[in-house]
Amino acid sequence: MTEDRIIQIQRKLEALQTYITRVRGYAPVTADTLRTNVEVSGVVERNLQLASEVVLDVANQLIAEFRFRTPDTYKESIVILGEAGVLQKEFADNFSGIAGFRNILVHNYMDIDYAKVADKVNNRLDDFETFAKSVAKYLQ
Repeated sequence: MTEDRIIQIQRKLEALQTYITRVRGYAPVTADTLRTNVEVSGVVERNLQLASEVVLDVANQLIAEFRFRTPDTYKESIVILGEAGVLQKEFADNFSGIAGFRNILVHNYMDIDYAKVADKVNNRLDDFETFAKSVAKYLQ
């Protein structure tokens, strides 16, 4: 992998940290607050969407660069990183659901389950940091 590609991924991971920091500013949050306060839900949803996009983008870039097996789905992209040792396998299997969560934010935005969004904000933001740290370590 070229140094330029590594720098590109590092920039994406820095952006990921920015998105997660923005979301952390709203924790703890309730599903009811997300449902009724458009300012809060707008910031939270958009930054979770961007964070998810970074994760999937970086995963697919690593798969291409290191010639890991080709995924059939975005979810599988994360699983493949677990198989390849970029992420711990159990973490990858659990975190791979971020692909479906991203799809809901992007495509099914009229049917968002705010209890799941609140759970991500209140309990799952560290998963994004685990992803970023694992990728950075793998690239060293």
